[in-house]
Amino acid sequence: MAPEVARAAPPVKQGACVGARRVEPAPMRLACTMTEGRGELDPLLHAVARAAMADGLRLAGIVQINSERPGDTRCDMDALVLPDGPVIRISQSLGPGARGCQLDAAGLETAVAAAETALAGGADLLIVNKFGKQEAAGRGFRNVIARALELDADVLVGVNRTNLPALEAYAGTDVTRLPPAVAPLLAWVRERP
Repeated sequence: MAPEVARAAPPVKQGACVGARRVEPAPMRLACTMTEGRGELDPLLHAVARAAMADGLRLAGIVQINSERPGDTRCDMDALVLPDGPVIRISQSLGPGARGCQLDAAGLETAVAAAETALAGGADLLIVNKFGKQEAAGRGFRNVIARALELDADVLVGVNRTNLPALEAYAGTDVTRLPPAVAPLLAWVRERP
């Protein structure tokens, strides 16, 4: 006669009733920050990412690294996929004086896929350098942000004034606005429940 196999109890779904009490889902932790000056947000989020990793947090997402392009007023934009690469070019050179959007949508989608892979490996914090035009239009990191929140990872995004209404429409009232400085951003990251 085969031994009886002990069966594990099914996992309790968030918001489910257990006995006489209801198990409430953990509150969603989504925060944003914005800077006024051009290019200030990228090094700020990079500094927060480095400090969070030094604290032992598992990170996913991207931070942007900008490099000056000689003879052009625009810079090259690269996405460093957290925690440790690769670095993916997300801009295209349109030539001096060009006014069109320099974002390389294919490069961004490559960065999105790499960030999704990192997130699937487990993360405490997702950092997205910008909730921008792509996310406002329903593309870019939008699904990665949703997946991180489903996995109970905290999410920190950069945003500008133009796209803030789209972020708030996407996330509802659950977006915490944080000042654009390392100390308050790290304080929010470190208060993780």
